[in-house]
Amino acid sequence: MDLRAEILLEHSRAQSLRIAAWIGHHPNRFAALIQLFLHDEYRVVQRSAWIISLVAERHPGLLTPHLPAMVARMEEAGMPVAVKRNVLRILQYLAIPEPLQGPVMNNCFTFLEDPLETVAVKAFSMTILANLAKDYPDIKNEIRLLIAEALENNPTPGIRSRAKKVLKEIG
Repeated sequence: MDLRAEILLEHSRAQSLRIAAWIGHHPNRFAALIQLFLHDEYRVVQRSAWIISLVAERHPGLLTPHLPAMVARMEEAGMPVAVKRNVLRILQYLAIPEPLQGPVMNNCFTFLEDPLETVAVKAFSMTILANLAKDYPDIKNEIRLLIAEALENNPTPGIRSRAKKVLKEIG
């Protein structure tokens, strides 16, 4: 299968499920998908993110070797927002390996502080920080301050909803 061509062929749930089924638990096929997600044009990145989520749901272990590259790519200037948004979407459901916790935490704080950041990126960052606060309770006050600032500057329904959930979770 020409993975890139299949991704571009059609943007539908059925196509994404078909490609995810083809990838299955094959590390090499998943690695090819990750390469497209991290380094291709915006449309391919966006569509491959959905497929990654589908595959990772069934085979989360396939993500582990790719997490360092995903986190590093998320930090690059000028990277498509689809990469950042979808890396964060995935990370909110994973136990982040210890070596990546610091960089992920720093990125999430940076994203939450940025008044120009998208609502989805801020919301996912809040959830990831709340998850990390279980191991690093010292960050709870900073999370609360940044959430208060986000609510003051950009009180969209998405930010309000996620902020309420995260504040309840971190106490």
